[in-house]
Amino acid sequence: MDRPQWSKSARAIHRATRRPGRFPHASAGMLAWLMFVWVLLWGDLSAGNFLAGLLVALLVTTVAPFPATPFDGRFRPLGVAHLAVRFLWDIIVSSFQQGKFILTGGQPQAAIIRIHLRSHSDVYLAMISGMTALVPGSVVVEAHRVTGTLYVHVFDTRLAGGIEGVHKTVLELEERVLRAFASHDELVDAGYVPGSTPRAGRLPTPYAPPTGEPITPSITDDVSAALAKKAKRDERAERMQRIAGNTLQAEVDQ
Repeated sequence: MDRPQWSKSARAIHRATRRPGRFPHASAGMLAWLMFVWVLLWGDLSAGNFLAGLLVALLVTTVAPFPATPFDGRFRPLGVAHLAVRFLWDIIVSSFQQGKFILTGGQPQAAIIRIHLRSHSDVYLAMISGMTALVPGSVVVEAHRVTGTLYVHVFDTRLAGGIEGVHKTVLELEERVLRAFASHDELVDAGYVPGSTPRAGRLPTPYAPPTGEPITPSITDDVSAALAKKAKRDERAERMQRIAGNTLQAEVDQ
């Protein structure tokens, strides 16, 4: 079928799904971040080093472009500050515990623990995996993006509070990441009351996912209205998809 003979629906689908061959392939933020990493690796704050970092970033993102990952989040300054402070505190506490354990000559009880995350985004899965691996005493050995599952190797389960403690630690980290960057709908889908800090609470079952121990706070009228609005929006989107599919099929049959 030649392109000029495409139907209106087919042309709309083609425009929505195609990826333009623009240059550079990466965003300005990604190029700036890669350039900053290059400067840090060389340790020289010179104009030539910044230029070399920019050229390397352009080369890397052009030869091996990053795969497109959908992201519909938002930036919450209070949530980001809480995430950063707690992350630094976890690193300090874990480093002290690991050092004390090694100096006392204890026998570690290592284990690989499977943890199901509540979010469904590759972006948050990568962030949680990286931050978990940066905390001394824990390493992510495998991550399943389809099921949202992490397999975490723990140096000593007693220091981590047992299997339940590891689950709680990773899920609390996930909550802080989501409250820092996730959208309103993503927080609701994960079972959290929208807000920048965990003080906002969890949604009661059946809204909260079965993973972990859900807290049952009193749900406010705003959250109830948000859930009802989201349900109507999902129903309307599904109806529009069915209508568009039927229209496209009819045009193809013609």
